[in-house]
Amino acid sequence: MTKVSPDLGSMGSQEVLAVSADVSFASDCFPKYKLGPDNQVLEEPKDDNKGPPLKEVVERETAQLSEQHKRLSVRDLASKFDKNLAAAAKLSNEAKLREVASLEGHVLLKKLRDALESLRGRLTGQNKEDVEKAISMVEALAVKLTQKEGELIQEKFEVKKLVNFLKQASEDAKKLVSQENSFACAEIESARAVVQRFGEALEEEERNSQTSKKQDVEELLREVQEARRIKLLHQPSKVMDMEHELRALRLQIREKSIFSFKLQKELTMSKRAEENRSRLYILDGCEALGSTLRVRPCADNAPALCKCSIQWFRTSFDGSQRDAISGANSPSYAPEPLDVGRILEAEIILNGNKDYVATIGPIDPGLESHIETLMRKSNADFTVTISQMNGQDHQSHSSHTFHVGRTRIKLFRGWMTKARDIYSTSMQLCGVRSDSSVAAKGLFWQPREKSFVLTFESEWDRNAAIMLARKYALDGNVMLGGPDDHL
Repeated sequence: MTKVSPDLGSMGSQEVLAVSADVSFASDCFPKYKLGPDNQVLEEPKDDNKGPPLKEVVERETAQLSEQHKRLSVRDLASKFDKNLAAAAKLSNEAKLREVASLEGHVLLKKLRDALESLRGRLTGQNKEDVEKAISMVEALAVKLTQKEGELIQEKFEVKKLVNFLKQASEDAKKLVSQENSFACAEIESARAVVQRFGEALEEEERNSQTSKKQDVEELLREVQEARRIKLLHQPSKVMDMEHELRALRLQIREKSIFSFKLQKELTMSKRAEENRSRLYILDGCEALGSTLRVRPCADNAPALCKCSIQWFRTSFDGSQRDAISGANSPSYAPEPLDVGRILEAEIILNGNKDYVATIGPIDPGLESHIETLMRKSNADFTVTISQMNGQDHQSHSSHTFHVGRTRIKLFRGWMTKARDIYSTSMQLCGVRSDSSVAAKGLFWQPREKSFVLTFESEWDRNAAIMLARKYALDGNVMLGGPDDHL
């Protein structure tokens, strides 16, 4: 500021208004300003080595808290919110101090402007211009101070908003902590109750087991005593005699039942023989698996079988069900496992006239124990030769292996596989029903898009393979049979 010239000294110090002594300055020295374009007051930046303002620190920590709230525990959040709440309170107090300092600045500027106005009225020339410049600088400072006050009010509003947010967050965190504590206490109490119930149950079970052991021991002792008493009452020799008598009675009953069955069969055969006197044809062969039944003429006037059409039927023992056997159209037929327990009947037709021949009783299996032995293994292998393949005679008579497993059937020779297929409704498996000399050893098998006629080494092996394959297929809800069989 320009100094006052010495010629003004005659005015006296009493004509210049003194500054009030009750004004308090924020610092010991007057702030440094300089005039910019259009007499705008520019404040020189001052060095501040105290670091960033407290507001920026609070905002940065709040941002860090919002980023890390998923990783922090409830207690850490509560402590962070408390710290930020204290920082916000400190910032609010600092804002209040700034507001007081701003108010004092307005008072000071007003008094300074009044003093300069009174001084301008007494000065002339260059000094008056300097005073006017000082007055314009004071007015510019007042405007800048007003702007600072606006910024301070906005900052105060934001601080209040942040304080309210942090208070609410702190209350929510405390509620969450108390809620988690209550949940933890409830879970601990429920766990204690469960442990207590388990303990009581174990104690009860232990008491019951001890009681049951005592009762079992007492019952066992009573049974032993009763057995000893019975043993003393009955003499051992009499007991042995009674056992021998029972065994002899069982043998007699068995022999009589066998004899009775033979008599019934002979009686039936005699009745059939009397009936066959008037018949043209009779049935020869053993009525069991592994044999071959043949229709033959028994009268001189019987037409030749080559001129007749023949159809074999599978009939239930009570006669309620009668199914035609597909492919069985020749005078001979080899029973297969599907015929077990059924009566076989052959129908001979010539010029519209029909004649019938049938077995005396149902077909006898005789393979149950052998099949049970085979089922204890995971699979069974049989030696076969291929007689036909896809309806054509097979020239080679080399031996192959017919593998019957729990899930599939396979025909192979060495490492080369002829065919294999899993059990399904499209598979067909039955005995050969053609007029062949090896019909009792033959098996018809049709896997995927192929068909085979296989000849086994014996009738026993053929029937065992058929029965075993059908039992394995039945485990998978599949019924194996021949073409057009009614299963």
